Amino acid sequence: MTRSELAWELADLFTDLKIDQINEMLAKNVPLETLEFFNAYGQDFGKSEGIQGNTLQRLPNLLLLGYILRVLEERLLDGDEPSEH
Repeated sequence: MTRSELAWELADLFTDLKIDQINEMLAKNVPLETLEFFNAYGQDFGKSEGIQGNTLQRLPNLLLLGYILRVLEERLLDGDEPSEH
């Protein structure tokens, strides 16, 4: 599976999850400090760039989704790639 395919699979999966399932996945895979960081950073960055409304509210979620995708890549794909050493 390529990184692009993994990203699409994750996006499709998220559209099918209920809120309690998303919360469970986050609790198992993302430290609370990381959740707090993305919330604060997303709000601060969005405001500094003049982002408002729903887009500003969703920005931390987008950042978090990117983080989750990277965690999945590390767990599923990075071990399959040849080592440079």
